Amino acid sequence: MTALPHAPVDHPPVKFGKIGILLANLGTPDHYSYWPMRRYLNEFLSDQRVIDYPKWKWQPLLQLIILSKRPFTSGAAYKSIWNHDKGESPLMTITRDQTAKMAEVMQARHGDKVMVDFCMRYGNPSTDSKVRAMVAAGCDRILFVPLYPQYAGATSATANDQFFRALMAEAWQPAARTLPAYYDHPAYINALAGSVERAYAAMETRPDVLVASYHGMPERYLMQGDPYHCQCQKVTRLLREKLGWDKNSIVTSFQSKFGPEEWLKPYTVEEVARLAEAGKKRIAVIAPAFSADCIETLEEINEEIRDAFIEAGGEGFTYIPCLNDDDAHIAALAQVIDENLGGWV
Repeated sequence: MTALPHAPVDHPPVKFGKIGILLANLGTPDHYSYWPMRRYLNEFLSDQRVIDYPKWKWQPLLQLIILSKRPFTSGAAYKSIWNHDKGESPLMTITRDQTAKMAEVMQARHGDKVMVDFCMRYGNPSTDSKVRAMVAAGCDRILFVPLYPQYAGATSATANDQFFRALMAEAWQPAARTLPAYYDHPAYINALAGSVERAYAAMETRPDVLVASYHGMPERYLMQGDPYHCQCQKVTRLLREKLGWDKNSIVTSFQSKFGPEEWLKPYTVEEVARLAEAGKKRIAVIAPAFSADCIETLEEINEEIRDAFIEAGGEGFTYIPCLNDDDAHIAALAQVIDENLGGWV
């Protein structure tokens, strides 16, 4: 795998013949202090898949106002959940653990023919650095795996965009595939349902309602054709059907509103308060849009949204963690990946 067959003796060595599986998540700041937070937020909020306002209108607001203040508030939130032992965010720790387990599974199935690694859309490790590393290691085929169960322009699409930009820099461009959204794959729904069943089995008192809280987006994106909202609704329905519950046992809501526009509703922070006021004193919350726990789950759900519920009269609040590196989750992802490696392995 280090030289082309029949090449002249002075031909430069070229590695080829391996398959890369590149897992991709949103990203993380390198630290919660001001300048690392500012660099991360600048990259994230400058992405026009995320904020699609005209640059001439958005960038002055971002650079002069938002990025002068938000790194402090976001940094404090990150500090509250930071993995101080490893000096990194929980998302980095979990994604690395997911990758290590996936590498073990793929090694057992396909041997040294397959290489597994991970990258981040924003921050480090960057997508282009990992694509370069895979090509240098001899990957002439790469399956790019956005770790988002549901498709959205601001998540899956922008991750794919960055992957394609990285490919543009390669002299010998590998063949490429992108993993489609797997929100309705039976293995994923089974893993999600299993996490709920385990959490409920460990509780002394069953919650009155399970809140499926998804990351939000402007309503305008839905009207422009983004399928995210519909896919979220379907996940809730499939999860309820798998659990065998009635329609009133699960509600769908959306969190993380940003900016002045109307976003997908109901907003989770308002919905949990409404449930408490309606007499639903014990709830559980799950976040099916996230493959790994992160700032939006560990800080926003487990702190801000919990507080809103308790302040409205709620008594029992349980956050059910993301699937993370749970074996059932890794097995589900491995099944989806293998289905998308057809013809390569």
